[in-house]
Amino acid sequence: MTELNQPRKMWADDNCNPTSDKRGEVSKGGECESMLQTIDNVWEPSQARKLGPYFHDGRRRIDYVLTYTVQKPVSMSPTSSGSFVRGLRQSLSRSLRRSTSSAQDDPENASELGCQEDVKRVRREEFEDNLMEMGLELEKDEGTKIPGVGFLKIHAPWDILCREAEFMKLKMPTKKVYEVKSASNFMEKISQFFNKMTKPLQPNVEDSKMETIKHLSYPFSREKQHLFDLSDKDSFFNSKNRSLIVHGVLKRTKCVRGKHNVGLISLLGNGVYTSAYPLHDGDVEGINAEPNDRKLLYDEWARYSIFYKYQPIGLIRKYFGEKVGLYFAWLGVYTQMLIPASIVGVIVFLYGCATLDDNIPSMEICDPRNNITMCPLCDRVCNYWKLVAACGTARASHLFDNSATVFFSIFMALWATMFMEHWKRRQMRLNYIWDLTTFEEEEEHPRAEYEFRTMQKSVRVDSRRERRGKPKKKTVKLTCTDRMPAYMTTLVMMCFMICATFVVVLGVVLYRIAIMTALQLTQTPATNVRATVKTTAAIINLIIIIILDEVYGALARWLTVLEVPKTDKSFEERLIIKSFILKFLNSFTPIVYLAFFRGRLVGRPGSYIYVLSSFRMEECAHAGCLMELCIQLCITMLGKQLIQNNLFEIGIPKLKKMLRRRKTGMDTQEEELEKKLRRHEKDHFLGPFIGLSPEYMEMIMQFGMVTLFVASFPLAPLFALLNNVIEIRLDAKKFVKELRRPLAARAKNIGIWYTLLRGISKVAVIVNAFVISFTSDFIPRLVYQYMYSPDGTLHGFVDHQLSFFNVSHFRPGTEPLEPMLGNQKVEVCRYKDYRDSPWSDTPYDFSREFWCILAARLAFVIVFQNVVMLMSDFVDWLIPDIPKEINVQMQKERTLFVEMFMKEEQGKRILWNNQGESPCQPRSRRISNNI
Repeated sequence: MTELNQPRKMWADDNCNPTSDKRGEVSKGGECESMLQTIDNVWEPSQARKLGPYFHDGRRRIDYVLTYTVQKPVSMSPTSSGSFVRGLRQSLSRSLRRSTSSAQDDPENASELGCQEDVKRVRREEFEDNLMEMGLELEKDEGTKIPGVGFLKIHAPWDILCREAEFMKLKMPTKKVYEVKSASNFMEKISQFFNKMTKPLQPNVEDSKMETIKHLSYPFSREKQHLFDLSDKDSFFNSKNRSLIVHGVLKRTKCVRGKHNVGLISLLGNGVYTSAYPLHDGDVEGINAEPNDRKLLYDEWARYSIFYKYQPIGLIRKYFGEKVGLYFAWLGVYTQMLIPASIVGVIVFLYGCATLDDNIPSMEICDPRNNITMCPLCDRVCNYWKLVAACGTARASHLFDNSATVFFSIFMALWATMFMEHWKRRQMRLNYIWDLTTFEEEEEHPRAEYEFRTMQKSVRVDSRRERRGKPKKKTVKLTCTDRMPAYMTTLVMMCFMICATFVVVLGVVLYRIAIMTALQLTQTPATNVRATVKTTAAIINLIIIIILDEVYGALARWLTVLEVPKTDKSFEERLIIKSFILKFLNSFTPIVYLAFFRGRLVGRPGSYIYVLSSFRMEECAHAGCLMELCIQLCITMLGKQLIQNNLFEIGIPKLKKMLRRRKTGMDTQEEELEKKLRRHEKDHFLGPFIGLSPEYMEMIMQFGMVTLFVASFPLAPLFALLNNVIEIRLDAKKFVKELRRPLAARAKNIGIWYTLLRGISKVAVIVNAFVISFTSDFIPRLVYQYMYSPDGTLHGFVDHQLSFFNVSHFRPGTEPLEPMLGNQKVEVCRYKDYRDSPWSDTPYDFSREFWCILAARLAFVIVFQNVVMLMSDFVDWLIPDIPKEINVQMQKERTLFVEMFMKEEQGKRILWNNQGESPCQPRSRRISNNI
């Protein structure tokens, strides 16, 4: 195995070469061999560097790795091959171009070469030659430790880093520093007091400490290198920036494919390279693990024992980049904001517990002296029953359906607005600290699928134009006409999946009806029947939601691929929109049915509504559907968080890692082999980074659960808080240990996710208004207390909301088999509705009370919605998006920049004046006047 040792090679060529003039001078007494041994000892890299992210010489850092498939392992060698191999490679490349250009109907056609692997090898070699022409240094490793996998290690020298940093306008810290102060002394004292109080909660990293000194940052320029501190060039560009720079070079480097130039994205899509990723800095565990940012992140961020500490957001951004840093910063802000929401939610729940024994409606229901006979819950097999049987359900409903629920709904609407405003300010503060205030996103490179489709279209267009004698088109783009079949497919499939979601909900409804009837036939007590049906139906809904979530995710990706978006950003946004629509409907359709439709499409005794001609629509319990809605929300929220989010995130990555090791034959003697593997080989077994969309989607769905139906489940913020405390450390461990290091992508904000959050927070106001008004009994109780109660209390409310039914008016075949209840024959039964009595002039029509309550409900929705949204908009207007101190510091930075460049200009003027020249005015010359 050959090693690259430049100092040894250069000295040996000059002094130990037989053709060298110095050969005779050094070789006396074996001095040449002794000197070479000394150089080897001096330049021999340490064991940690041999196994770390470095070339085989142990000095040049690996900034990026490309992997590919090899037929059989060979030894490692640098890519600087001999002239014979280079000539053979160029010859094969030319023949490949001729063969592919002749196959105009199919740009992928390479059958004339006979072997697809040879085609890939030639493309790799051509691409690698172009990379070396761009100035990158390469080294191949096709060793036998991982059979069938080859590694191309890439290093960017200093001059290439400087060139690309200037091209990418990377902002780097200058020598100029200034003091960061608060906008006022009072705020500064509060900040110091808060930092002192929260010091035990801060992670033990430098980036988490309060910075009072900040370096001015300026886009790197080779002409202005004197502005930057270049005393340590090895650390001036950290590993994050180095990988970002190399990735930029890789995206711009092309190789010829037929008549077209294709880049790294297309090569990855076509299997020429199998993966591309930057390396982690080092190991996180083990006695011999050297200190590095990855190990520090593991110790101070990714361990469950430090769940109570703040996140080291600065270090996360330094290691993973701004995009990942913003996600964890947003997740941290969201989790912090859940603390007051959880406290208020628990207080509301405790208020319901404290007032349980004072609740007049539940006391009347539980009073056995109120001998109220209720109509049967189903046809034929169900008997009459006493209202006292609903005592337990009525008492439990009061825990969530009380006067504090309205206050909590208003509070959560304002909380959502405060959360959004707090995040905007936090995001702006991070933009200032990370020097992103003037960052503008660069134009992205087209995706591999888009390039392939444009190539196919180009071949067809050129063929048609050639037959017509017209010149060929230089550029070809995909138009809406080209994408119309994909758009129609997307529309049809989305409508079909939405209908499938509704059908699934209907299936669960039929299950509840059938099980309810079956359990009634077994003479099971009514309380046990309802509890069994509610719980099993909620669990079935949860299982269906988890399964359909995976199906919808795969379907949304397939539909997005069909549309062939041009850039990765466009692809991601389209995928997010489709996934959000499908998963949102999948998660919330059963809940919406329970909240707004169940119990309202029932009919009345003697005139019930039937599904499929035989299934009578299910009714709510006497205390309403709010309790069942709460059960459904609780099981769905906890189940999704426990199973889908946590177990899947832990189990699936470990399973995939085990399968990758077994595939490469490294599942045995893992610990011994792990010690011998180098950094790029270890990272190969880690899971690929697939983006932040799954993480955001998980939290967006949770945010919907917390805000949309919080009126029926005030403990939702508490469950979300407990989940997120674990979720942060779980995601941290996954990013640090289980996944390959993602590319350090730059971003100023969280993108389309903020728009979705704003939309959910607005919809939540409307949904909670309808839940309070139509699902709970808050409005009927209010109307009764102030319009119909003789003493201004809720005494008599239960009797007021029950209507009478004459059992002789049952439709034939629907009356109960047992007409007796106890020893008495039932002649009149009661049911929950506002209808006229059977002996009135308009029997069973909606009563006057029904229309009064309906008007009150609609009025409440309008007033609640407008008042809360007005309050939210006022809070939005009151809190500025940019903190005052950040505005002050940004203005100070601009002033310091002007002063710095003015001083530089004055220095140049003094220098030029000393030389007798002016930098701004040309030297004057005498003009002769010949007149």
